[in-house]
Amino acid sequence: MNRHRNAAAILSVLCMGLGQLYNRQITKGLLLIGINVVALTYLIPNLGHALWGIITLGEKTQAFEKINGLSQRVEGDHSIYLLIGGLITLFALFIYIIVYVMNVRDAYITGKHREGGNAVASFKQTWSYVTDKKFPILLLALPVSGVLFLTIMPIIFMILLAFTNYSSPDHIPPASLVNWVGFQTFKDLLMLKTWSRTFVGVFTWTIIWAVLATVTTYFGGILVALLIESKGIRFKKLWRTLFIIPYAIPQLISLLVMRNLFNGSFGPINQYLSFFGLGKLPWLTDPFWAKVTVVLVNMWVGIPVSMVLILGVLTAIPKDLYEAADVDGATGWHKFKIITLPFIMFSTAPILIMQFAGNINNFNVIFLLTNGDPVNGNYQYAGSTDLLVTWLYKLTLNNSKFNMSSAIGIIIFLIVASLSIWSYRRTRSFKEEDMVQ
Repeated sequence: MNRHRNAAAILSVLCMGLGQLYNRQITKGLLLIGINVVALTYLIPNLGHALWGIITLGEKTQAFEKINGLSQRVEGDHSIYLLIGGLITLFALFIYIIVYVMNVRDAYITGKHREGGNAVASFKQTWSYVTDKKFPILLLALPVSGVLFLTIMPIIFMILLAFTNYSSPDHIPPASLVNWVGFQTFKDLLMLKTWSRTFVGVFTWTIIWAVLATVTTYFGGILVALLIESKGIRFKKLWRTLFIIPYAIPQLISLLVMRNLFNGSFGPINQYLSFFGLGKLPWLTDPFWAKVTVVLVNMWVGIPVSMVLILGVLTAIPKDLYEAADVDGATGWHKFKIITLPFIMFSTAPILIMQFAGNINNFNVIFLLTNGDPVNGNYQYAGSTDLLVTWLYKLTLNNSKFNMSSAIGIIIFLIVASLSIWSYRRTRSFKEEDMVQ
């Protein structure tokens, strides 16, 4: 009874497309056979070398040999190229396996239709079905492939680097090979005093910064939005426009201007302080004041974003709730506490979580304003205001500590992912609960 489905599935397992030929789908079968030939032509000669490259990361370094009395360079294995090439081949194999499984499933289902006495769909009918019923999947295939090779593969590559000794000056290919070292990089980061002291200090400041930056901009935005929407305020459109200007200007310009404004020697802010007899402050040269400065500047560029979000929420709150509260004799504070704030938190809680995660990786404010300075003699390649992400940047581009920066990148991902998932699952908006209990 299951003769057609089993025969088609077995033939598809033996060779992609044979099951379709058995089911009299000639065009589809020949197309799948062509895909199979192209895939095997690439995978068979490259798969073994790819696995060897990932496992060994090369065996021969670049060397110089004398040939006919002249010193000539003899090319060796490049560990990073071997790792990247191996990953590309394995990803191609992964896609090939998925297509192969889909091919077997398609042959089995078509064989099942034949057993039921149904006509087999022609290639034209199949194409019409794919471009009509399955059009969203067809359209998503290209971006999914891009995400696979341009996002997921680089992430896996970064993760793998954390388990190697790829760093300057001793392990930079092709002059030298890169080796697998297991969890040694993580051990050095957490247990070696020179690294652990820097990691603990930078990590602590990163969390403090993320909390302060998120709280100040979020509640500052609420305050500004409430002030603009107050009954006695005139020219509300003008106020909205003025407060949105800091957000409309590119951060690169705003932060570089702020850097000059807070300059300790010739900055206008210190000049005004001196004019009023208050003395100059080391805004960017003292560790404490540098941290205060980045928080203040972040409020300047971040409050407008929160203000716009809150203004949208305020217009959606039913007015009859406030009228009922007035009848009950509620004060302004009680109306804010019982009506306004719950509505705001319900609508913007996911965005608040995103802002917190974004502030953990807020590269622009720190890098453009202070560059992580002032210098901290107790830190390894980091300054007093460096976040984990700016420290990672310095380790990668300035000091070629690729393995250590990869380990830090993994830690950043684990922190952001775990906090975001935990926070999202605890929000009422995530659970889609009704506002009125």
